[in-house]
Amino acid sequence: MSKKIDYDIKDIKLATEGEKRIQWAFREMPVLQILRERESSTLFKNMVIGACLHITSETANLVITLKKCGAKVFLTASNPLSTQDDVAACLVRNYEIPVFGIRGESIDRYYEHIRQVALRKPDLVIDDGADLIVYLHKNPEFAINVKGATEETTTGINRIKNIEKDGRLLFPVIGVNNAKTKYLFDNRYGTGQSTIDGILRATNTLIAGKVVVVCGYGWCGRGIAKNLKGLGANVIITEVSPLRALEAVMDGFQVMKIEQAASIGDIFITATGNTNVISEKAFNKMKDGAILANAGHFNVEIDVKSLEKISKKISEPKPMVKEFFLKTKRRIYLLAEGRLVNLGCAEGHPSCVMDMSFACQFLSLKHFVNNSDIEKKYHEVPEEIDQKIALLKLSSMGINIDELTETQKKYLGSWNFD
Repeated sequence: MSKKIDYDIKDIKLATEGEKRIQWAFREMPVLQILRERESSTLFKNMVIGACLHITSETANLVITLKKCGAKVFLTASNPLSTQDDVAACLVRNYEIPVFGIRGESIDRYYEHIRQVALRKPDLVIDDGADLIVYLHKNPEFAINVKGATEETTTGINRIKNIEKDGRLLFPVIGVNNAKTKYLFDNRYGTGQSTIDGILRATNTLIAGKVVVVCGYGWCGRGIAKNLKGLGANVIITEVSPLRALEAVMDGFQVMKIEQAASIGDIFITATGNTNVISEKAFNKMKDGAILANAGHFNVEIDVKSLEKISKKISEPKPMVKEFFLKTKRRIYLLAEGRLVNLGCAEGHPSCVMDMSFACQFLSLKHFVNNSDIEKKYHEVPEEIDQKIALLKLSSMGINIDELTETQKKYLGSWNFD
């Protein structure tokens, strides 16, 4: 591919099934429903929005909402394995939203799809992992119209902060991942459930009684560990942060180095956002039949190249399950090629938590439209956006909360209690 194309998907005939999937997800996305009803149809009029996201039914409802508010949206995948092909087909056929993503696409095609979105010279950008934002910084001629961008992941925010540190950030970026209505729910409950869902769908293994090693005790790791514990697993945490390691101990988990955990674990899950978290030294200590899964955004946490190097045979006994038969006659099983297991082997996060994350994306984009003088640097999500989303979510659940009285407000704003 060398020029602009209209879209690139697997099969337009899959659109009917995709519509069913999109509507099923939308029923559990009440905050996005409210925004779609209340916001002006001209909010993003004449604006091009470039989105690099997992092409799922939940994402579909976000981009449909953006289009209903006047935007011209171009969507590409943020992971080669995370596209739901029927959803992509539906967006193209039923909603006339150009989509560039095919489940299982090659790395070259994946980056060509990102280029296709960048070619549209977007006014606003939504990213998940910062691949589109990085591409725009490497090719600044495509970034000349960008008024602002949002980033969905811990990994992506880290990349953006490094661009800023180098003094090269071309436009302001809001880190949606650091919003409370994102990480407290999407990361903790969404990743916590969907990661295990992916492992179970791929392997049908019993969690109860297994020793499961969770690498990383950030919000994703916390959620994964909590859900595993609830299913009867014996959970071990590995960490590099003393504070997080201490918290894991206080939460009732064993904490140790990966070299020690390697010989004990039955299942290993990475959730750190870093590279080579599980490497050859650990592979050589693992039990016969150990299962490896990654919950981090990029496929760098498990050192797959080293695993291949020490194997004498590789096969695929089940879809998205690779068996590595080591030279030591032990077997190690890798799920989803070391990519996101919840999307590679399952359907990703439940719609009700993505509802808040995507509402945050929507309102952050609106923040850029309403504030044209935002400084070209990394920004956290404004507190009022977090509060608004939480209130809308509670309202949709039929829950009312107390409000501070004037006396209480005065008390909290005072230091002299005489």
